[in-house]
This record gives sequence, structure tokens and C-alpha cells, in this order.
Amino acid sequence: MKKDEPPLDFPDTLEGFEYAFNEKGQLRHIKTGEPFVFNYREDLHRWNQKRYEALGEIITKYVYELLEKDCNLKKISIPVDATESEPKSFIFMSEDALTNPQKLMVLIHGSGVVRAGQWARRLIINEDLDSGTQIPFIKRAMDEGYGVIVLNPNENYIEVEKPRIHVQSSSESADEPAEKRERKDKVSKETKKRRDFYEKYRNPQREKEMMQLYIRENGSPEEHALYVWDHFIAQSAAENVFFVAHSYGGLAFVELMIQREADVKSKVTAVALTDSVHNVWHQEAGKTIREWMRENCCNWVSSSEPLDTSVESMLPDCPRVSAGTDRHELTSWKSFPSIFKFFTEASEAKTNSLKPALTRRSHRVKHEEL
Repeated sequence: MKKDEPPLDFPDTLEGFEYAFNEKGQLRHIKTGEPFVFNYREDLHRWNQKRYEALGEIITKYVYELLEKDCNLKKISIPVDATESEPKSFIFMSEDALTNPQKLMVLIHGSGVVRAGQWARRLIINEDLDSGTQIPFIKRAMDEGYGVIVLNPNENYIEVEKPRIHVQSSSESADEPAEKRERKDKVSKETKKRRDFYEKYRNPQREKEMMQLYIRENGSPEEHALYVWDHFIAQSAAENVFFVAHSYGGLAFVELMIQREADVKSKVTAVALTDSVHNVWHQEAGKTIREWMRENCCNWVSSSEPLDTSVESMLPDCPRVSAGTDRHELTSWKSFPSIFKFFTEASEAKTNSLKPALTRRSHRVKHEEL
């Protein structure tokens, strides 16, 4: 016999769940020290899933707090010209994101439940904050003199409860005799009672009916990337812009490139993709974009080969190398050291290519004489 489902009523703090992050950034039970248990109640998969989702929402807020307090990022509301009443989203930026003259790093996560500052919720809950969040990238970038912008491409709408529309029935028309109206009301009340009873039996915890109000010019990850480019990245002082884009974030970057090809080429120095799901054919990226990607992008893909081993590509876009893991969600964390090395080398190569040809030639002559 199926058990009665307990109320879908969960705590709204980590303490309420009796969990906390330890000094290693691992989520542990306050009393037992055990990792998170998904099957908290056996045979109640839906309830366990709802509990996991409730914890996930708390994790999202917790990461937002870390971005502000631990990484000293500022939360910036978008659209920038939003009215008081319209739906809004936000991104995070370092103090110097728009003024740093040298370097700017832009981070884009994949699709799904993740929000700004996260690579994978599953990793944050089951492994640790280092592997599951973008915080190690942000801290190292800032240590190395980068400005930082953290995108929030999945925050596309706000949810509000659907208003109940009261339709005036014919029995409410004034011309009808009172007796007839009462009889009709009684019938409709009985029908409603039966329907409510059936609903309760079929779905004992009927959740509220919600509607989505989309955020202007940020209604999809692709729209969001374009919006942040136009209003922030394109306005930044940085001579070298670098992107780290995971999974669907890679597709959003390619879409941005299709929409703003000349601007991206003049401002972006290198792009690190991690198990990106972009497809240059399906997205109809032109030849000039594909050529630029071959020169300036690298995709660290899930593979059992050692880190940075070259991986065969079916598509003629950017080089693919192993991320040193065959787990999709771990590709960003595992390729972390290689990505920074790639950016440093790209930056040096650009600096060298911009030196006057004469200087390079005279240097070569001197070298040959030696």
C-alpha cells in the first residue's frame, strides 16, 4: 500500500535542514557528519525530489551570498532601465569589471537549475563548493589581475501565482427569478465539491498554479548573453576579454558571436569551453566565425584520456582536448589549471603579435648573429 505523502513543507535555511558546509566546503549533516541523503524517506520519490529541490534553492542563495561576501562581487540588477514593477534579474561583477584596462573574465554556466556562480548543483551538494561553483575561477582571476563578470543565463522569468478568474455565470444575471438562481447555485456548489474531492484524492498536495513573467531582453540564455555583452562587456575598458563557458553556455557564446561577430573578434582574446554543446552547423555559424574559433577557442571535453590530450573532432570549429574526466559536470573544475594557462599564453601571443614588425625583425637578426 502506498504511504500517505507528508506535507511538501521544507525548511528555508541550511540550519533548518540540519546541514552545513565544513572547512573543506563539503555539505555535511550537523549532528551525524554524514553527506546529504537523497532517499530520506523510502518509497516517496516525489517527496524526496521536492526536498532536494528545496535544498537546492537554499544552495543558490548561499552561493549568491558567497559571491558578494567572499568574492567581493557586486550584484547588478538587469534590465538596467527596469521600472519598479517589472520582472528583474541580476548578474555579478567585480569592482573593476568595467574599468580594468587589461583583462576581463566572463563566466557562463550551462542550462537547468544552476544559477550565477554555479557549475553544477549536484556537485555542490554531493562533492564540494570548489568543484561545483565558479568561486575558484573568480578568486584566481582576481588574484591574477582580471576583472570578473558572472552571468546568470537561466534566470529568465519570475513565477507568480495565477490569478483566479471569476466568470459571471448566467445565474448571476439580475433578470433571473431568485428561486431558480438558488437552485442553480446549489447544483454548481455540489459539482465544485465533487470536483475538489476528486482533485484531492488524485493529487493530495495540489501545488499552486503558477504563471511565468519573462524578464525583458533576458528571456533565454542566448538573449541574456547578448544583453550583458551590449550593456556591460562591450562597454568595458579591458583590452583582453576571456570567456569560460560550460555546456549550454558554449552555445550561448556562439550565438553571441553570430549576432556580434566584429565586436567579439575585436574584444575577445580567448574562449575556454568546457564540454560545450554548441554546434556550428545547427547554429549556422559562418566560415569566418569557424576560422576565428579554430584560432581562439579550446573545448575541454569529457574524456577518459589524461588532461589536455587532443580529442578527435567531428566538427570543423575549435580544438578539443580532454578535461581529464568523463563526467560532464566536472569538466570545468578538472580543466581549471589548463584554462588559466591557455589564457596566459593567448594573452602573450596577442601582445607579441602587436609588437612592431621592425622590433621583431631586429630581435631575430640579433638572435641569428649570436
